[in-house]
Amino acid sequence: MTSQMRAEIGEQPDALGRTVGALLPRLPEVAELARDTRQVLFIARGSSDNAAVYGRYLVEAHTGRLSTLAAPSIATAYKRRVDLSGVLAVAISQSGKTEEIVETLDWAAAGGARTVAVTNGAGSPLAEAAEVALITDAGAEIAVPATKTYTTQLAALSVLALGLGADVAVDDLRRVPDEVARLIALTEASPALEQIVEALAQVPGAVVSGRGIAFGTALELALKIKEACYLHAMGLSYADLLHGPIAVVDEQTPALLVAADSGPTLPGTVALARRVQGAGAHAFGVGGGEGLAEACTAALPGPALPEWVAPLGLIVPGQILVENLARRLGVDPDVPRGLNKVTQTD
Repeated sequence: MTSQMRAEIGEQPDALGRTVGALLPRLPEVAELARDTRQVLFIARGSSDNAAVYGRYLVEAHTGRLSTLAAPSIATAYKRRVDLSGVLAVAISQSGKTEEIVETLDWAAAGGARTVAVTNGAGSPLAEAAEVALITDAGAEIAVPATKTYTTQLAALSVLALGLGADVAVDDLRRVPDEVARLIALTEASPALEQIVEALAQVPGAVVSGRGIAFGTALELALKIKEACYLHAMGLSYADLLHGPIAVVDEQTPALLVAADSGPTLPGTVALARRVQGAGAHAFGVGGGEGLAEACTAALPGPALPEWVAPLGLIVPGQILVENLARRLGVDPDVPRGLNKVTQTD
């Protein structure tokens, strides 16, 4: 039986097409708001925080602006004022209803920041709090694990980067919906899907690693494995992995390695796959082209997109893997235990 999560994975090409079409005309508005700012502060939690990691690397690598992730507790728990003049504060929330995120965006504005919201909740408290609201058009998402709301957030952050003057081609973004549709079909037809699912069903957990613009994808895939499959999953930059945690990679702890098909971090990801295999452990790839596939035990295809926009497609094979793995383990991926669609934190 098809899960709601799988149905929503399949809705992503249309959701991305609608979102890109709606937000690209907002580029002048974003550029005007950010004109007198010099750095970007991302405010988020959960999957939205993983989207923010993508946003941070994208902005720094392609616009030359310093970017960082906010610590909301500074606003909500410590209630410490910070001088944020010259800062563009970007709050990301699927529902736009997480009180902590709304409060932190208000705090940023009080400190002098200009404010942007990225949310699927038109008319939500977060959208109302921001000077510019980039509303994603994912439609209603019922399954608790975020899929189409996550990828449309990445699309909105791509538009944000373009508005900040990113040195990339806008046509790359326009190609994403068709490429995601192609990738869904490729992944489900890949014999590696069942092979990786069966291998992960036999172990207590895995390490998930990527670097640079793909790092947020690694974190998001690790989160999905934990919340939907109840397996231990550690999301790490491969640079951090090599600084000690690689010791946990063994026959019972495989490595899932994610990478775009091009870019400066791809050679390091391929080298890590070879090291993992050389140590007698399994390395499973997501993306990375032929180079990563040849270095891994098995690999799922990645999107035929340039690195800057690849994460919009790169997470999709991971989503399909997680949905299949959850069902293989007898877990309902639509309603993971202990989770709700809107999570309130302080």
